[in-house]
Amino acid sequence: MAVVSCCHHHHHHPFSKLTPIKKFPTHKSIINISSSPHTSTHHPPPLSLSQKSASDQQRDWLSSLKNSTLSLALAVGLLTGIPTSEYSGPANAAAVPISPILPDISVLISGPPIKDPGALLRYALPIDNKAIRDVQKPLEEISDSLKISGGKGLESVERNVRQASRALKEGRTAIVKGLAKSKVDDGVALLNKLEVGMDELQKIAESRDREAVVPKQKELLNYVGGVEEDMVDGFPYEVPEEYKNLPLLKGRATVDMKVKVKDNPNLEECVFRIVLDGYNAPVTAGNFVDLVQRHFYDGMEIQRADGFVVQTGDPEGPAEGFIDPSTEKTRTIPLEIMVVGEKAPLYGETLEELGLYKAQTKLPFNAFGTMAMARDEFEDNSASSQVFWLLKESELTPSNANILDGRYAVFGYVTENEDFLADLKVGDIVESIQVVAGLDNLVNPSYKIAA
Repeated sequence: MAVVSCCHHHHHHPFSKLTPIKKFPTHKSIINISSSPHTSTHHPPPLSLSQKSASDQQRDWLSSLKNSTLSLALAVGLLTGIPTSEYSGPANAAAVPISPILPDISVLISGPPIKDPGALLRYALPIDNKAIRDVQKPLEEISDSLKISGGKGLESVERNVRQASRALKEGRTAIVKGLAKSKVDDGVALLNKLEVGMDELQKIAESRDREAVVPKQKELLNYVGGVEEDMVDGFPYEVPEEYKNLPLLKGRATVDMKVKVKDNPNLEECVFRIVLDGYNAPVTAGNFVDLVQRHFYDGMEIQRADGFVVQTGDPEGPAEGFIDPSTEKTRTIPLEIMVVGEKAPLYGETLEELGLYKAQTKLPFNAFGTMAMARDEFEDNSASSQVFWLLKESELTPSNANILDGRYAVFGYVTENEDFLADLKVGDIVESIQVVAGLDNLVNPSYKIAA
């Protein structure tokens, strides 16, 4: 199983307050939307990366009802972005809409969102096996049980574990039947470990050792995730002809991103483990892994850190992305969105442009540390190398009703040390990003040609 990456810090409290944003030299063309006099200083205005005026875009995009809603949001200072007085960063830096299209109310009031990155990745796998999901669900519900104080919480944990154990016993045959033929041995070995581990967790709960519950729960869910990945037999669909020669991640990969933190007495460096999902974003994830193998990000600064997102990937010089040496042009990739219920991603248009207002994405902006591609706000297919991690929910970006979902391509989640993302600031250094698993899932790697 994956080894937990550590962050080196001096004190027991998790991290210091986020350093205020530093001014960044203006070297790319950006249009900033001026702050309304009624906008709260706690919620800076968003910025656009297009030369087209915000008013033109707003007239083009918004119905009168949605205009009214957005105006109200602006008036109370809900929109989040980069302060125009403090930051004038790289083009592509926003990755946040000027005038977001709000989802229908029916979507806004949908059920409780899944926010755990591990759970999101498990549910995003292209499998359909109710038996393993029946084991997974009560193990995930342990997190809710632990929110109950005292012995009642641990009694609830015991019930969760009994339910999961019963589901495994009753559904084992169906689970094994669902394993890919080439992965049966590995899947069965994981099921055996899962069975033993649930007995151990039951004893932990009975002994009222609350501190030991979460590590064991995570271990068991890793086994579940491994079994579910063993159910995927090959890559489930064909990438469109126009993109099939790009670097593609046909499966998943894990990377470790090591960041050197400056001017923080409590944190020296941190290693963030990130799982990249090529099942749902093969072009986007493949592009990133290819750049990682080129060491494109090594030594690059964190270029935005405003409490809403952390962003990097803008190279020095006039280019706004990766210049492919073979063409001497910026390599761009299409917007790539996998929708729940679809067998393959949608390309080149936002869900809003496609009229899919109620569609749910397989990789939503639900988790702290959701990773996505930055792009020009008004050019769907302009992403190249700039990436960002979402740090928090705001009033207009709640989980499961997110104005970013369907507009920006998510391709992974930070699964370890994600909380420390909030401690990063502009000028901190990405010392290295290394692929630690799944490199064999990368096809058409251009870095090998370059080498």
